[in-house]
Amino acid sequence: MLEILKKVYLFESLSVHELEKIEKISRMEAFGRDSVIFKEGEPGDRCYVITNGDVRISKFIPNIGEEALAVLKPGDFFGEMALIDNFPRSAHAIANTDVAVLAISKTDLDKILIMDRELGYKLLWAFTKTLSKRLRETNEKLTGFLAMSGGF
Repeated sequence: MLEILKKVYLFESLSVHELEKIEKISRMEAFGRDSVIFKEGEPGDRCYVITNGDVRISKFIPNIGEEALAVLKPGDFFGEMALIDNFPRSAHAIANTDVAVLAISKTDLDKILIMDRELGYKLLWAFTKTLSKRLRETNEKLTGFLAMSGGF
């Protein structure tokens, strides 16, 4: 499992000792194709790292249906906002194929972060950079959508 964690952007700045701490709280989970991993509006209590398969992050739009926001691949992670805030899930996560993930619970991660502030700093910095990147991508998509619809 350490080899998988080393390849994940979120953990790339961690030492082997720090990765071992993350490994201890990670649990393997599997989902079949089209299984809902979590639904928008549910409480978030864990994040996931994809080890095999694809996951689509979607919103369901009334009278339209599912709108895929992203398709994530092995090494990608999702649900990390649940580790930062206590808000409900902002989208659905659905197995696009058969999927294997490492699940990391907020409770377990919080315990580690309280005991190891340097590890906490590294992870929060990685979360911040990831959320910033995703916000920029969303802004670009929104700008393109508004330009195409004549609203910009």
